[in-house]
Amino acid sequence: MLAEIGPFQALLDAIGWLLARLYDFTGNFGFAIIILTIVFRIVLLPLGIKQIKSMQAMQALQPKIKEIQKKYKGNKQKIQEQTMKLYQEYGVNPLGGCLPLLLQFPILIAMYSVIRAPIPLPADPEEPGVVQYHNNHLPENSQLFIDVTHHNQDGMRFLFMDLQCSAQTAGKTVPVLNTERKPSGDTLDCGDSGADRVPYFVILAVMIATTFYSSRQTQKATPASAQNQQTQIITKIMPIMFGIFGFQFPAGLVLYWTVSNLFQIGQQSVMLRLGHIGPEAMERRIAAAKAKASSKPDKPRSGLVGKMMERADQERKRRQADPPPALRKPPPRTPGKGQTGQSGTGKGTKGGSGRPKGSGPNRPNRPKRSGR
Repeated sequence: MLAEIGPFQALLDAIGWLLARLYDFTGNFGFAIIILTIVFRIVLLPLGIKQIKSMQAMQALQPKIKEIQKKYKGNKQKIQEQTMKLYQEYGVNPLGGCLPLLLQFPILIAMYSVIRAPIPLPADPEEPGVVQYHNNHLPENSQLFIDVTHHNQDGMRFLFMDLQCSAQTAGKTVPVLNTERKPSGDTLDCGDSGADRVPYFVILAVMIATTFYSSRQTQKATPASAQNQQTQIITKIMPIMFGIFGFQFPAGLVLYWTVSNLFQIGQQSVMLRLGHIGPEAMERRIAAAKAKASSKPDKPRSGLVGKMMERADQERKRRQADPPPALRKPPPRTPGKGQTGQSGTGKGTKGGSGRPKGSGPNRPNRPKRSGR
């Protein structure tokens, strides 16, 4: 569905054109994938750095957020107000770790779509001998398109692997399936022995190991008090999931993900060494935020968190000015004619007889005064 959208299709074609040009320059599909992966990781580097810092800051504030939830348990509005206040106090944007990741998704999906080999369409009886392809984003007059569709192993082989083969198909010749999952009449030679399968499983193991190490590295950059059991479970499950996918994906995609992991590991190592992330960096950031807040006068709140805090304050003031009916004090009762025997004096009975409290049959009635 995404490939049918105009802008996304243009992005796919642009990446396919760049990959074809790199293939012409290197003469090898593996080197072209490595260079293209590094190029895109460098382009996305500012977003990646922002994402790592935001995620690390959010994890560092988890203990304080849990304290707020425990203190105001059952009061969701108060929890939200105090949490937003905490974010603003330490200069943390709760969406800072999500937005960069969302912006990277189109690039990552495009890389997957371009590296994956084009799929033949069923033969058209009206045009025998003409083969058309689905999921093709390569220029049809490029050498890469010719080598990919004709399975030319001279350009497709990298580290003793055909990058169009997978660990699942390694060591055997498999038919190339069309879009209807039926043999297209072409075959893909992925080896003929058990030794031919070794490189595919080696690179798959490297991909799993780098995925685990990258997640573990992020976890180590987080203060110990902010680590939780859910994060540890995700760190263990993610490599297994990628390993299952990588077993079925072409080796070219596994190579792409491995290079991307290595770049991520190097990026995080440099940021840790320079002190941009990690427990000490978070402590410095907290101290700087407190010093900045105490040295400067109050200013109008800006940014997403500031606007959310402003709305929360306005809602709280509105509720205080106009409390719910159940919390309003009843108006003072003004005695009426039917409640007292004399207007504005004394306490009469409900019957409106005007007899003072305590009067009885043994008490003589006073003569009425006649008005003038």
